[in-house]
Amino acid sequence: MIEIVDIHKRFDQKIVLNGVTMTIPDGETFCIIGKSGTGKSVLLKHIVGLLQPDKGYVKVDGHRIDKLSKKELFMVRTTMGYVFQGAALFDSLSVFENVVLGLYEHGERNFEKLEKEAIRVLTAVKLLPERENTEDELFNKEWKILANKKPADLSGGMRKRVGLARALVGSPKYIFYDEPTTGLDPVTSEQIDNLIAEIAEKLKVTSVVITHDMFSVFRIANKVAMLSNGNVCFYGTPHEMKLTDEPSVIEFLDRYN
Repeated sequence: MIEIVDIHKRFDQKIVLNGVTMTIPDGETFCIIGKSGTGKSVLLKHIVGLLQPDKGYVKVDGHRIDKLSKKELFMVRTTMGYVFQGAALFDSLSVFENVVLGLYEHGERNFEKLEKEAIRVLTAVKLLPERENTEDELFNKEWKILANKKPADLSGGMRKRVGLARALVGSPKYIFYDEPTTGLDPVTSEQIDNLIAEIAEKLKVTSVVITHDMFSVFRIANKVAMLSNGNVCFYGTPHEMKLTDEPSVIEFLDRYN
């Protein structure tokens, strides 16, 4: 479980977060929405320990993030996967190299282990079909073609899937998505939403999704929190959000839905 308690953060004279409190239960798909500049990404950076709060704290599975040593924070981060807005793939690396980069950087040099994990996560995001056995020649051919492609060879939707595959390496408990459908056409956006929902169900991960896409929210979210003026102006289910009389929520829904 993720507990966010009275988080305050300012940059120079600009107050970004002003007492944000919320709980993200295990196993849920939790969407954080709000206008640009309301602190959604800043809040996410507090959860993963990239920023320290001016006041308040974040707990992940009982561990207070701002009080951890570097070694302890590293261990907590092994339970997390992060899907960046633009996928953040390295252009000079192949799909295989991008996916296993984290494992490689942390000392894994066994090629068979790296290959096995890459195949597992790329299959999970449906860039590879299920393999019947290791002697499946058609699968092995498809795998080699995909593994050697560079990001420039991929469509926007495929890049998103590779970015998600990289986040799934190591079977994390939490997956954080930063605007996962930005820049995608409606059909591909829906496919990514369906994939997020399927992975959450199949792998039993907790998904935290920052998004402006209200179609995505209504497709995937168990709970929604909206930030406004540095604080939480709504917390509840998508259905409850439709019924709320909170003015900032109504304005947001009218603008972005």
